[in-house]
Amino acid sequence: MIQISALPAFTDNYIWLLQDHSTQRCAVVDPGDAAPVQAWLAAHPGWVLSDILITHHHHDHVGGVERLKKATDATVYGPASESIPARDVALKDNDRISVLGWDFDVIQVPGHTLGHIAYYHQGHLFCGDTLFAAGCGRLFEGTPEQMHHSLSRLAALPEDTLVYCTHEYTLSNLKFAAAVEPNNPDTLERLAKVTRQREAGIMTLPSTLALEKLTNPFLRTGETSVKEKVDERNGPNNRAPSAVFAALRAWKDTF
Repeated sequence: MIQISALPAFTDNYIWLLQDHSTQRCAVVDPGDAAPVQAWLAAHPGWVLSDILITHHHHDHVGGVERLKKATDATVYGPASESIPARDVALKDNDRISVLGWDFDVIQVPGHTLGHIAYYHQGHLFCGDTLFAAGCGRLFEGTPEQMHHSLSRLAALPEDTLVYCTHEYTLSNLKFAAAVEPNNPDTLERLAKVTRQREAGIMTLPSTLALEKLTNPFLRTGETSVKEKVDERNGPNNRAPSAVFAALRAWKDTF
């Protein structure tokens, strides 16, 4: 059994730590800073960092890779089409890798960056900055159509899938979700719960795809309530879901 926990980094990043207790080997996802990982290893003698999984090239996801590679000689996995420091294994869509005895499917999810990938293993999704709890990543490199397609691929995974994204953005995302769907009881209930969690300093991740489908406006572009809100802001227009997504993302950027 693999235990998954979060190592906080910077102001709102999480570095996901996967521990295989049978071998005392561990892996990390998106170590933007080496220090939290090295501090954990120092506090847990006997554990070996064997693998580093990278979703995309932004510094807050790769900044610690070279230092960790030098200290541990871990195998570094990352997207083939992006410049990833110290990468050993370049990954493309539909590749499969084995880490700590778990098989991970690689899913290409362009949008936030053009080469962004996600890692999926039976009920566990490490999605970097593509899908957030109640939100999605900004479009720094890709198009709204690409990001909408990427989110649709992730939304097609089993509903009980745990969503391990890389930032504690849930509260601000839910405030936007409540502006989009002010009458969505699931969103309002989640907003109240997350507000209490953050006041108590409790992390809000992982989420589940089932919860995202109920409360994340970026996965709800086909819902009448979401389309009506976009029409209310932008004028009525029989929009495709990707156009609804584009309007939502533009609104969120200035929210």
